[in-house]
Amino acid sequence: AKENSEKGNYKNVEFRLGEIENLPVADNSVDVVISNCVINLSPNKRRVFQEIFRVLKPGGRIAISDIALIKELPKKTKGSIEAYVSCVGGAILIDKYRRIIETSGLKDIIITVKNTSACINTDTKDPIGRDILNGLVENESLRGYVISIYIEGRKENNK
Repeated sequence: AKENSEKGNYKNVEFRLGEIENLPVADNSVDVVISNCVINLSPNKRRVFQEIFRVLKPGGRIAISDIALIKELPKKTKGSIEAYVSCVGGAILIDKYRRIIETSGLKDIIITVKNTSACINTDTKDPIGRDILNGLVENESLRGYVISIYIEGRKENNK
């Protein structure tokens, strides 16, 4: 990311190492929070969105791509290491995802479903990838569980 910002000669971006549940950023200091398929890995999504709300400036926005579920994964799948490393095990139901965002204080939330098929490449030639897939539910039935979503929202302007 840093290399890309330098290539693009972007001067108004910063990169900080931290935990998504405890961002190393001052209150009300960020214009936009961008996240690409990371929140599903956090065991405390409510805390993630509380942190996002805390660091956003009034009028600040979110642009988040993530995965969610349209129905609960089978217990065997949800608890498997394969599901976790393929980013499926930490995914939550889309309705629960929306409620978490709403209770954080963010407004004008729009969740767009981008893909209703499995978000995992089931046609991999990589042996590790094949082993992971073999540990999940059957590939065809996985399509009925996982969706790719894009989330927009904002922190109200206090004016």
